[in-house]
Amino acid sequence: MATISGYDSASIGVLFSSLNRGSQNTGLMGGGTSDLLGINYIDYATIRSGSYFKLLNAFYSKSDAGDEVKSSTVSRSTSTSKDDAKVLTAEKSAATSLKASAEKLTKTGSGSVFEKVTTKDKDGNETTDYDKDAIYKAVSAFVDDYNQLVDKASDSKTTTILRSARSMVNYTKANEKLLSKIGITMDKDNQLKLDKEAFQKADMDTVKSLFQTRGSYGQQIQTQASFIESYAKNESARSNTYARTGRYTYNHNTGDLYSSVM
Repeated sequence: MATISGYDSASIGVLFSSLNRGSQNTGLMGGGTSDLLGINYIDYATIRSGSYFKLLNAFYSKSDAGDEVKSSTVSRSTSTSKDDAKVLTAEKSAATSLKASAEKLTKTGSGSVFEKVTTKDKDGNETTDYDKDAIYKAVSAFVDDYNQLVDKASDSKTTTILRSARSMVNYTKANEKLLSKIGITMDKDNQLKLDKEAFQKADMDTVKSLFQTRGSYGQQIQTQASFIESYAKNESARSNTYARTGRYTYNHNTGDLYSSVM
């Protein structure tokens, strides 16, 4: 038979059932268990001896312990982000910007930055060629956005975001020689640098091949930026929590704190 601190279930049953019997009054001298005021002498003796208190204390202590186990289980199973909302917002913003600048360079057909234009000189002679200034401006924006995302992602604790950022760096290293031909180099912190003079002297067909051929460097970076944007958005939905006081907080750890008092 299950027991609670030395008391079996029968003892507890007697304890609580006796409370109901105490109301059955047959008169002070008639052999009943209670007097005219409805006091049950068996209960009174149990309370006075301390047994009543011990039984109740043992019973509710066991019940409370069970509740704590359930609460702890719920807290551990609650899914929260490893990054706070501020970090994730910065990562998402940087990823969105890089995706947009990469799309501008990878776009083909009408409206492509690599679409050749026809110009006339002062003598009326026509020349059809790439618009180097427009391409430089687009590549410069790409480099700036790339550096921003690599910098923001380095602060992340989210595995998927770090993995995509690492893939970006690896793709860049794999194309390092080709990038150097158009004036783009990488430093020890994985940041890119664009040399305008070297870029203007570069073959624009080489620039185009880096961004517009199937499976190109630009397309790979665009894909990883899109992944990071999605990962940051999903993680943001998990990181927004409320503290014990009910005030909003960016710190995901307070989610466990809030759960611990439920």
